[in-house]
Amino acid sequence: MAQVTFTTHGERMQSFKLLSGHAIPAVGLGTWKSTSPQAQHPVYSAIVEAGYRHVDTAAEYGVQEEVGLAINRAVHAGVDRKSLFVTSKLWCADLSPERVRPALEKSLRELHLDYLDLYLIHWPFHLKEGASKPPKQGDVMEFNMEGVWREMEKLVKDNLVRDIGVCNFTLKKLSKLLGLAQIMPSVCQMEMHPGWRNDKMLEACKKNGIHVTAYSPLGSQDHGRDLIHDPIVEKAARKLNKSPGQVLVRWAIQRGTSTIPKSTHLDRIKENIRVFEWEIPEEDFQALCRVPDQKRVLDGENLFVNETDGPYKSVADVWDHED
Repeated sequence: MAQVTFTTHGERMQSFKLLSGHAIPAVGLGTWKSTSPQAQHPVYSAIVEAGYRHVDTAAEYGVQEEVGLAINRAVHAGVDRKSLFVTSKLWCADLSPERVRPALEKSLRELHLDYLDLYLIHWPFHLKEGASKPPKQGDVMEFNMEGVWREMEKLVKDNLVRDIGVCNFTLKKLSKLLGLAQIMPSVCQMEMHPGWRNDKMLEACKKNGIHVTAYSPLGSQDHGRDLIHDPIVEKAARKLNKSPGQVLVRWAIQRGTSTIPKSTHLDRIKENIRVFEWEIPEEDFQALCRVPDQKRVLDGENLFVNETDGPYKSVADVWDHED
């Protein structure tokens, strides 16, 4: 259930309650594909000028230093650290029990933080250090899920992380994790938008009380899933006098998920969070839930795709292979 809160700027904002009792803001700023050193300014502006309280990053994005500097500047500008929800992710090369804590400690140093609000397993497979992109035969190693999750749980017990969760898990891997977890995953982050609803994973998470965060909520104009110009989205936007981006962010929230649209442009950053004082009418919401040609932009947006030959053409291939 969404809870209503207010930013320090007086803006009405929703949040969702996690299994732990903590709250995750409904809209966050995604930082994937933000470039260093330019990443710092959009994050600072999002927090201080637009009222964001949720920032999503990852070790693999290569911008944690800039994100951390932006958060530090925002705190010095008067934003309470306790009001912020900061997410980072454990990369595939660190998916062995002995590497979990050092990886988290490195992220904390880069982010200039004492703790994370949420720490996610970035992808549910283990790559050896220096794996090629896409990974070749032998680059994918055994994933000791139980051992890694036990170390994630210790981070919670040691107050280094408030919540733990997963990203890009399949139903099979999620089921396996739920069978061994002592601290349940609070969040499952996955690609989700009208062009890739991911209904089965959403329902599985809801059934188990796991909150879902939707990434790539706007699709991708670069990789064949251009939802911004989809006629169904445009029709709803015209009716509501909102932008297509706002409609897509609002759709995610009305499904019961938080979402992390990425932008480096302040006008769009501000626009993407102005989604709490209105709703998509049921007729239009259901039309968005019936967008045909379901296709993820994963293969265009993951970190491994290229044109080289090898046993795996993309992360998705490894993902499916590992199941």
